Amino acid sequence: MRLSGMLCAAVAGVLVTVASAPANADPLTGAPGLGDPYYPMDGNGGYDARHYDVTVDYDPPSRQLTATTRIDAIATQPLRVFNLDFDGPDVRMVSVNNLPAAFDRNGEHELTVTPLLPLLPGLPFTVTVDYAGPAADVEAEGWTLAPSGGAFVAGEPHSAATWYPLNDTPLDKATFALHATVPAEWDVVSNGVRTQNAVTGANRTVTWESHQPVLGYLTTVAIDRFTYLEQRRANGTPLLSAFAPDAQDSRATEQRLPEILDFIESLYGPYPFEAAGGIYVDTELGFSLETQTRPIYAPWTDLQTVVHEITHQWWGDSVSVRQWSDICLNECFASYTADYLWPERMEGADVDADYRDTIQKYCDVQKFWDIPLANPGVGNEFTSVYYRGPLFLHALRKQLGDDIFFAAVREFNVAHTYGNASMSDFRTFVQSKSRTDLTGFFGSWLDQAAMPADEYLFPGSLRG
Repeated sequence: MRLSGMLCAAVAGVLVTVASAPANADPLTGAPGLGDPYYPMDGNGGYDARHYDVTVDYDPPSRQLTATTRIDAIATQPLRVFNLDFDGPDVRMVSVNNLPAAFDRNGEHELTVTPLLPLLPGLPFTVTVDYAGPAADVEAEGWTLAPSGGAFVAGEPHSAATWYPLNDTPLDKATFALHATVPAEWDVVSNGVRTQNAVTGANRTVTWESHQPVLGYLTTVAIDRFTYLEQRRANGTPLLSAFAPDAQDSRATEQRLPEILDFIESLYGPYPFEAAGGIYVDTELGFSLETQTRPIYAPWTDLQTVVHEITHQWWGDSVSVRQWSDICLNECFASYTADYLWPERMEGADVDADYRDTIQKYCDVQKFWDIPLANPGVGNEFTSVYYRGPLFLHALRKQLGDDIFFAAVREFNVAHTYGNASMSDFRTFVQSKSRTDLTGFFGSWLDQAAMPADEYLFPGSLRG
C-alpha cells in the first residue's frame, strides 16, 4: 500500500496491546480467531484453505450481488464446528461436502458452520456458501462504489470478507478463481490470468484465475467500463492493465511496466507470478494497493507509486507477513525501492544526500521517531514504515555494504517465495550474512521509539 502524500511529518500514535483470543476449550471446534496481536479474531483454526472459487453476478444499477463461494480445504483437526470470516450480504445456504450445514453469523465477521457429519483430520472437504443482497459500499475498506456506477474491492488488512467468505489470515494462502457475470456493457478485471470473456445475450461472463497462492486482501474484483493496455515482457509474461473512464491520463506511466518489472527483478529475483498489470480507478482514494498481479491505483498515482506497488509483488504478495506487526517487511522494502533505489539507479539521484537531508530535517522532531518499525501497534501499521522504513534499509545497506546487502535481501525473498516471513526471520537471516554483531543496529532502528545513535545512524559512507 502506498498512501497519498506519503513523505510527510510523522503521525503520532498510541500503541495498543490486544490480548490474544482465548484458547478454545472444545477440541472439536475450530478456533474463531488465530490470536494475531493486532487482530486476534482474524482467521480461523482447524483447517487449511487450498482454493477459493468465487462466482458473482452483479448488477451495477441495483447494486445487487448474488454469489456462491466454494472453498476447498483440508481439516487439520477433528471438526464438528468451524468458522469462516464473512461480512458480506445475507447468507442463504451453506453446504459441506454437498450436504446441508447449519450456520450462524456472529461477532464482527464470523460465519460459524456446523456440518451434518463431523470432519476428520487430514481429509479434504468442500464448503459452499450461497449469499445475496445489496453490496454495501464500505468506502475503500472492501467493496467500494465507483463514480461510473461500477465497483471495485480494495482495502488492507480487511477487504475480502466484504464480498466472499474465507479464512482471512496472512497464514493461510490459497489459489483463487473468479467467475463474474455483469451486464454486457460492463467489464470485469481481477487477479491473475483472464481465461474467459464471453458475451451471451445481455450478459458478459468473465473468468480470472490465480494459480499462485494469494491472501484475501490481495484479491480484487473491479467492474467498470474499462479500456485496456496490453503489453508483454521479453520473457513472454502477459501484461494487461485496465483504465476506468476518467483514468486515461495514467496510460503513459503504465507503459513503463515492463521496465519496472525488469528493474525490480534485478534486485529481488524472478517475478513470482504468471501475469501482471494494473487497475486504474477514478474513485478518490487515499491509497493505492498491491492487489496481487494487478494493483489498484488511485487517480493521484505517479511513477513512484507504481514502482512501490509492483515491488510489493515480491515483498507482501509472494513473501507475506506472519503477523501484522511484521508490516515493515512489506512497506519498508516497497518504500525503499520506490523512494531510494529507483531514483538512484534509474534517475541518478544522490540518495546518500537525500538520507542525510531527511535525518537533518527530523532529528529534533520526536513524533518522527515515536512509532517503532518492528511493532508499530494496531492502528499504526501504515505510518512509520513509510517514512522511517527507507531510512532503516538505507542504513542497513551502508552497514553491510552493497554486495552483502543486495545478495542477502534477494536470497531471503527467494527463499520465502509464496510463503510467510517475519521481521525476526529477517534479522536472523541478515545477521547470518554479516561478521559484525547487528544486535545494537537492529534494536536501535527497529525496536526503540527514538532516533538511533550516530554509530547506527551514519554507518559506512554515510559518515561523510
